[in-house]
Amino acid sequence: MTKTLGLNIVVIIFALGTATAVAQQKPDPRVADLVHAGKIRVGLFPPQYIKDSKTVELRSVWVEVARALAGRIGVELITLERPTPPAAVECLNGDECDVIFLPLDARAANVGNFSFPFIQLEYTLLVPAGSPISAIPDADRPGVHIAAVRNHSSTMTLSRILKQAELVYADTPDPAFDLLRSGRADVMASTRNALLEFSNKLPGSRVLEDYYGANLNRVVVPKGRAEWLAYVNEFVEETKASGLIQKAIDSVGPRGITVAPPGNSN
Repeated sequence: MTKTLGLNIVVIIFALGTATAVAQQKPDPRVADLVHAGKIRVGLFPPQYIKDSKTVELRSVWVEVARALAGRIGVELITLERPTPPAAVECLNGDECDVIFLPLDARAANVGNFSFPFIQLEYTLLVPAGSPISAIPDADRPGVHIAAVRNHSSTMTLSRILKQAELVYADTPDPAFDLLRSGRADVMASTRNALLEFSNKLPGSRVLEDYYGANLNRVVVPKGRAEWLAYVNEFVEETKASGLIQKAIDSVGPRGITVAPPGNSN
């Protein structure tokens, strides 16, 4: 009898273990359509990635978060490079992208729903060697030209607070930096992480310590996809709590960004 009982217990344990394994492998119904497609398409724009010159592989915390999301769902990650934020929004609106990354603002408000934030980026200024500008207020003077990327959140925030300085626009970060490097602008505005990278290319330049705002970056899913948004919010909170995002920042960067606080910070 004892022998039979022991055998029955083993069978029950094996059955429970098998049932658990099957349950764990069952796709989450909230993202069943992505599982069925076998991929998730993530739109990225500069400076959300750096491309390795040899391998052409994209690297950044945004890429790692996208990779972790694809891994959690159990699908292939497809990264789609777009030149500007509006182009990324159009990618989402045109059903070419499944998700993009943006702060909570008007650019994607009509086409997307925003997750809890996962990283935050300070908006600040890059000044060339010898510049008398040492703090943000010093730049808001008559005759000061500030290079900025058109339609970037850092630019829109700055445009609301400037009273005397003039913005000089470029469509993407590299041409904006060229405005500063060539002397056609006195200062460059962007996120701290982007400016730290550009400062390496301009000897003697400085990224200011203070800042005029911050970008709380979020995952944006298409409008009407409440089930995707719930899944992504759960994922975002897990990655913040587990240290995954901090490890991604430490390993692939960029410098100058931090993990967003828990929950839905403004």
